[in-house]
Amino acid sequence: MYELVQVSEKCYYINCPAKIGVYVADKDNVYLVDSGNDKDAGRKVRQILDKNGWHLTAILNTHSNADHIGGNQYLQKQTGCRVYSGGIEAAFTKYPVLEPSFLYGGYPCKELRHKFLMAQESNVTDFSEEGFPKEIEVIPLPGHFFDMVGFGMPDGVVFLADCISSRETLEKYAVSFIYDVGAYLETLDKVEQMEAAMFIPAHAEASATIKELVRYNRDQVQNIAEKIVSICKEPVCFEKILQEVFQGYGISINFEQYVLVGSTVRSYLSWLKDTKKLSTVFQDSMLLWQSV
Repeated sequence: MYELVQVSEKCYYINCPAKIGVYVADKDNVYLVDSGNDKDAGRKVRQILDKNGWHLTAILNTHSNADHIGGNQYLQKQTGCRVYSGGIEAAFTKYPVLEPSFLYGGYPCKELRHKFLMAQESNVTDFSEEGFPKEIEVIPLPGHFFDMVGFGMPDGVVFLADCISSRETLEKYAVSFIYDVGAYLETLDKVEQMEAAMFIPAHAEASATIKELVRYNRDQVQNIAEKIVSICKEPVCFEKILQEVFQGYGISINFEQYVLVGSTVRSYLSWLKDTKKLSTVFQDSMLLWQSV
């Protein structure tokens, strides 16, 4: 764990639960793509940078989930580096309580205010600022989270963040987190058409070819959507739908899974309603969902 892997002349990744990218622009400027889950991750990253004699200029955040920004604060305090982000992701990075609040739909209880869902805050600079390295392409990849992006490096390496998951991850957890199902499917279409010397997803193996894995992720989305529609043959409330999803996929329920899977199921319901596969009715002071 935390092994440094070189994939091109200037690009590396640190092999950890959410892969951290390293771009060595020149002897004076090294950029990270994300920073890991917490202070300990940041400390391990700094040890790697120091061992190689690299000066950290900035962290480029793909999105604001805690497992991608958790090392920001430590590294920023230790090195004075900038943290680049954009859009809604920048707000979540600056005010991390927004993540568990959004997932829960209200003020998060203590069981949700931990490092896996709420990182430490860090100061943020927008991608549009003059200091951002112009040779790096910011690639919009919305769907998994609000304004998630990937990064295209000048030597053909593309960091894909969380827009695809490995087969092993999907087989283990079944329901991967998605904020906007429609946007996510459009992102999969976009990524399927990309060409690169090497793709580095955060939660799948680095590879020069990812089309098959993209299709597997798309099929999983469609399977979950079909399952939810089948659950709604008769009018049913959200909690019953969520129970059926947990039981149907054999997912163990706890507070963290309740908000992650629950938020994702709500996103599926919205998408299915907008695409006219589900309808809603208010009955007995409850919102009920039914397939069309």
